[in-house]
Amino acid sequence: MHNMEVKNLKSIAVFCGSSYGDNPVFKDAAQELGKVLAEQNVNLIYGGASVGLMGELADSTLFHGGKVFGVIPQSLIDKEIAHTSLTKLIVVSSMHERKEKMAELSDGFIALPGGPGTIEEFMEIFTWSQLGFHQKPCGLLNIDHYYDLFIQFINQMNDRKFLHDKYRNMALTSDNPSDLLAKFKSYTAPSIKTYNL
Repeated sequence: MHNMEVKNLKSIAVFCGSSYGDNPVFKDAAQELGKVLAEQNVNLIYGGASVGLMGELADSTLFHGGKVFGVIPQSLIDKEIAHTSLTKLIVVSSMHERKEKMAELSDGFIALPGGPGTIEEFMEIFTWSQLGFHQKPCGLLNIDHYYDLFIQFINQMNDRKFLHDKYRNMALTSDNPSDLLAKFKSYTAPSIKTYNL
């Protein structure tokens, strides 16, 4: 049992859409997050695609002098269109391996707007934190109220006693990349028994 404050964020995994969504503010937010990560000297770990918000995020991080590590399954290289200008592209054999590798390389996890895959990736890493597999911060970048209903649902899980109070606060939220990273840096994981993945 121990509390661990995240002082040093060297790498952040970002889950996000391979589409742009319906509002240009999503693209703007991806670009802003990339800029903030680069300026704070935080490496970006992401899904390795060159399209949609994924591509914007990677391009912005690189443009502002940051390092970007993509993790992509071989089977998705054509479908998601792998980014060819990254600091490093790590090719894995499966989605499970992709998520495990991203978790291993990262000191925190952010979800930008995205579809079912983004939600699934965020929920898995959020679940792992409750199970004590890691003590890293997890956050939703709630751009244009995109995650309002999802946050409401997480609150309902808590209200209906399917999510303990101490776990509810593990899902950090903000509509601003700099603010979310500041929350990450002051995050202290609740005291729970920890396990190895």
